[in-house]
Amino acid sequence: QVQLVESGGGLVQPGGSLRLSCATSGFTYDPLGIGWFRQAPGKEREGLACINIKDGKTYYKDSIQGRFTISSDNDKKVVFLQMDGVKPEDTAIYYCAADRIDPLIAVLRGAIPHRHVPHWGRGTAVTVSS
Repeated sequence: QVQLVESGGGLVQPGGSLRLSCATSGFTYDPLGIGWFRQAPGKEREGLACINIKDGKTYYKDSIQGRFTISSDNDKKVVFLQMDGVKPEDTAIYYCAADRIDPLIAVLRGAIPHRHVPHWGRGTAVTVSS
């Protein structure tokens, strides 16, 4: 049974840091891609970053590169999103998602709608506020 479970969300002050975790299980895609997305109130879901679990290559949306870092612990099958220098506009529900890496990159680039990604977690809420 495939599963994605996010954790680590919460309230953080502007300029602060937060690390989100995505525990994965049951996926047999090769190569497997895990991505982080977010959806702010009243906005479309947007892709932030994804990682090729097999070779560790990472891909980012241009607007967040440098502030957010995606990484993985393959032994524990956990993917992280380190968020630094957070801003109020980073307030959103953060989701992790799984697919083969190539379509996930295409979603990140906006070439394929996010609804085509087959596996999603339930999300973890991040609020950036003083």
